[in-house]
Amino acid sequence: MAAAAAASLLPSSSTSSLITPTNNLCKMHSAAWLDSRLYQLLKGFITSAVYCLPCKKCNVKLYMVSTPGAPFSRHCRRLATNGTVEVDGTNQEDRLITSGDHSPTNLESIYNLERQLDGLFDEVKTLIRLGKENDAFDLLQANYVAVKQQMDTGARGIEEAAILDVIALGYMALSETRMVASVLAVVKQVVEELKDDEPLLDSILLHMGNMYEKVKKFEMALYQYRRALRIMEQKYGNSSTFLVTPMLGIAKVLGSTGRATESIETYHLVIKILESGRGVVCEELLLPLTSLGNLLLKEGRSSEAENVFKRILDQYIKLYGEKDGRVGMAMCSLAHVKCATGDVHEAIDLYKDAFQVLKHSKSIALDDELMEKMRIDVAELLHAVGRGEEGRVLLEECLLITEKYQGKDHPSCVIHLMNLAASYSQFKNFAEAERLLRKSLQIMMKTVPPDDQSITFPMLHLAVVLYNLNQDEEAEKFALNALHIREKAFGEESLPVGEALDCVVSIQTRLGRDDKEILKRLQRVLKIQELALGHDSKEVVETLKKVIYYLDKLEMRSEKLPLQRRLSRLRQKLKEMV
Repeated sequence: MAAAAAASLLPSSSTSSLITPTNNLCKMHSAAWLDSRLYQLLKGFITSAVYCLPCKKCNVKLYMVSTPGAPFSRHCRRLATNGTVEVDGTNQEDRLITSGDHSPTNLESIYNLERQLDGLFDEVKTLIRLGKENDAFDLLQANYVAVKQQMDTGARGIEEAAILDVIALGYMALSETRMVASVLAVVKQVVEELKDDEPLLDSILLHMGNMYEKVKKFEMALYQYRRALRIMEQKYGNSSTFLVTPMLGIAKVLGSTGRATESIETYHLVIKILESGRGVVCEELLLPLTSLGNLLLKEGRSSEAENVFKRILDQYIKLYGEKDGRVGMAMCSLAHVKCATGDVHEAIDLYKDAFQVLKHSKSIALDDELMEKMRIDVAELLHAVGRGEEGRVLLEECLLITEKYQGKDHPSCVIHLMNLAASYSQFKNFAEAERLLRKSLQIMMKTVPPDDQSITFPMLHLAVVLYNLNQDEEAEKFALNALHIREKAFGEESLPVGEALDCVVSIQTRLGRDDKEILKRLQRVLKIQELALGHDSKEVVETLKKVIYYLDKLEMRSEKLPLQRRLSRLRQKLKEMV
C-alpha cells in the first residue's frame, strides 16, 4: 500500500510537467499562441486592414476608398455642449469637432471632416499615452453629447455616423466596452437609414464590424462586414483586392461562431483574390494564410494545416531571406503543427533550427517572454520522448538567462529552478532536485509572506523529493505546512487542498501514522475530487481504492462493501469507455 500511495503523491502533471511564467503547468497550445508576436512582426501586410484600429498605435483615418456619392445635405456647425467641460485646464468646447461649408459639391468638406476626426482620435491616443485616461474620456464624452444634441435637431447623416464611429473607437482604445456598445447602438440607427452610395460608409461599417466583434456581438459584426463587402463589390467588382478587408472580417467571425467550413471557404477566396491581384508571393498573403492554418489546426485537420504553414514558411524565406527572425517564428509555427501530426522528432529539430535563426537575427531578445515559453515547451516535448538531457539543456539556458538579466535571487528564477528539479526527479536524481527546490523555497521565503499560497508549490514538490530520499519526517513537515497554507488560501474543499492532502496521506502511510486519521484525510480527498472532477473520474477511482484499503484494514466491513460495489461499477464503466 505504501508503494501505491507513493505513486500518488501528486497528480502526474505536478511532477512531470514543466511550469511556465504565465501558467501553473505548461501545455501544448494551438498554433494561435504565436499570433500576437507574428502580427507585431508582420504588421502592415494588409495596409487597409482595420483589425488594429481600436489599438492605441493605430491610425483612425477614415480613408476615402470610394468616389463621392450623395453629398452632405446640410451644414455641419460647431459641436458644443450646453455647459462647459475642462480637460487639463482647457475649455472642452474649444476641442470639439468643427466643420466648414458642406455644400452639395464641396469635396473639400469631406476631407475637412476626416482631418477633424483624425485630430480627435490622435488627441485621445496622446492623452492615453500620457496616462490621462480620464481626460480622454471627458473629451470623447463632450463630443458624444454634442453630436447627440445635433441629432436631436434631425441631423442623421454620414457626418454624424462618422463622428460617432470615431468616438466609439476612442472608447474602445480606453477599454470602455459599455460605452462602445452604447455608441454603436446609436450609430447603427444612423447607418441603417443611409444609402450604400454615401462616402465613407464602407469604412464606417468595417470599423463597426470590428468593434461588434470585440464586444462579442458576432451576428451584428457579420451584418456590418457583409454590407461593407456588398458596397465595395458594387464599386470595385468581385475580384478587387479592396474586398480582402471585409472578407477577412467575415471569415474571422464565422470561425469564432463555429461555422468553420464557411470560414475556411472565405479564407481560400481571399487567398485567390490576393494571388490574382498581388502575385503568389506577397506580404498580404501571410495574414489569411496564418488565420487559415490556425483554423484548420483547431478543427483537427492537421495535415491540411501543415501544408498551409509550409507555404507560410516558404513565403517568409522568399520575402525576407533565410536568416530573418520572422522565418524563425514561422519555423516554430510549422514545428508546432508537426507535433499535432505526430512528427515529434522532426518538430524538435525544426524548433532547434528556429532557435538558431532567432538567436542570430537578434530580432527577439534572449529574455523575451515568448522565447522563454518556447524553450520550456520544447524542453517538455524532449522529456516526453525520452530526450530529457537535451530538454534539461534548454531549462538550464532559461535559468542562466533569467539570472543574467534579473539576478540570481530574483523570484523569476523559481520557475526555472522548479522545472530543473522536475527534470532531475524524472531521472531519479533526487539529490540535485532537493538542492534546486531548497534554493527556490529560500527565494520565495524572501519574496512573499510565509502564508502566501504561491510558496506551497516548491514546498510540496520538496516534500515529494524528500519522500523519495526517505527523509519522511521532514517531508511530512513541509507537506503539512503546505496543506495548512492552502486550506487558508483556497478553502478546505478546494482541489489544491485535495492535492496537498493526498501528498500528506502518502507520507504518513509510510511513517505509520494513525490509520483512522489517514482514513479521514482520504475521505476528504474523495469528497473534494467528487465535487471538482466528478463522481466518475479516474482520480476518484484511485482514491476509492485507498479508502477501501483502510476500511478493510480497520475492519469496517459495512462501510467497505458499498464502496467496493461502486468501485467495481466505475472500473467497468472506464473499461467500456476505453
